[in-house]
Amino acid sequence: MAIRMPRIINARPILRRSSSSAANVPKGNFAVYVGDQEKKRFVIPIAFLNQPSFQDLLSQSEEKFGFQHPMGGLTIPCSEELFIDLTSRLGGF
Repeated sequence: MAIRMPRIINARPILRRSSSSAANVPKGNFAVYVGDQEKKRFVIPIAFLNQPSFQDLLSQSEEKFGFQHPMGGLTIPCSEELFIDLTSRLGGF
């Protein structure tokens, strides 16, 4: 049985940059760290985990960091601009 998600027109309200702890991540979301030099924390919907383009980022993360991420959480090895562009496109799935 599939769960239908309402269509999201703009992903920017969903994509939230956060500096708070893991306890402040809303249900149905998870935190990732993104950036080439300076890592920034974003809170994104777990529904992104099913998207092939996001899974590619996860594979790159596994290749680069294995399971030892420098920030203590999931670190995505790409620029902030690329990440925002990708998640903006995923918002309309």
